[in-house]
Amino acid sequence: MSRFSITAASGPMAAVEISANRVAGVSLEERGGRAVIAAHVVEPLPEEAVVPALNAANVRDRAAVAGAVARVLEQIGRPRRIGLVVGDPVVKVSLVKLQQVPTRLQDLEQVIRWQVRKSAPFAIEEAQIGYETGLRTDEGQEFIVTMARRDVIDEYEALCAGAGAHAGIVDLSTFNVVNTVLAGGNVPTGDWLLVNVAPGWESIAIMRGRNLIFFRSRGADGEGTLADLVHQTAMYYEDRLSGAGFRRVMLSGASGAGDAEGLRRGLADRLATTVETVDATLAATLTDRVSAGGELLDTLAPLVGLLLRHREAA
Repeated sequence: MSRFSITAASGPMAAVEISANRVAGVSLEERGGRAVIAAHVVEPLPEEAVVPALNAANVRDRAAVAGAVARVLEQIGRPRRIGLVVGDPVVKVSLVKLQQVPTRLQDLEQVIRWQVRKSAPFAIEEAQIGYETGLRTDEGQEFIVTMARRDVIDEYEALCAGAGAHAGIVDLSTFNVVNTVLAGGNVPTGDWLLVNVAPGWESIAIMRGRNLIFFRSRGADGEGTLADLVHQTAMYYEDRLSGAGFRRVMLSGASGAGDAEGLRRGLADRLATTVETVDATLAATLTDRVSAGGELLDTLAPLVGLLLRHREAA
């Protein structure tokens, strides 16, 4: 799970997230073999300046977003190379299982493209596709495949380029919240569930140790409450994924959801277990004197995860 990306390059030490309501940035340093958060900043965006979507233009107010990106980059040290986090609705995620895996990389890529072509909501020729090896079972090898429209990713990359930064890695929010948990240590050997929420969308990931076995994302205007969706997911997990129960349930992004504590309680009641907040400071030390409350932890989670996506927890 630690190497997911829509586009890939060697790891930067700074990352930016462009979401519906803000642009956020983080830079890391290495001190004594430990990742340290050197700077973090948030710039708010006007309503609907960015509308994360799979099959439509995302940036509605380019001037406002470009200005926020420039200010964020200025405050985290003017990095020339960054990682870029985008909202989950920008990307279609598929779990593809192959009974026979081609030995040649080129052949494998062709097979994966053929498999996702069937469900692509746009021409496959317009797609930017990434994949990562997932769980292997007696039934075959699973691959987690990401697919986005190339012109949509270009929108986001161009905002960074316009401010003097090259986005060598582009990835989605929830994958990198998972990466933060993995980098922070104490990863359950069994199954665990992550709920990640943001203005306009909600996502659920089920992990079996370090392997993703289920992913679902929907718009916040979907039918039923998030607690209902999580309950339905838990039933599917038990019936179809040989689920033996979640060792941990984690929540990220709730600070922007209005009633964060009510959301937590609703999930805890539906799943009959404790719901934890994802804490990025377990993976990267926060050196300033700012209290790491819910809003800051939610801001840090996807950004730290992207920057530490290659790191194995001690």
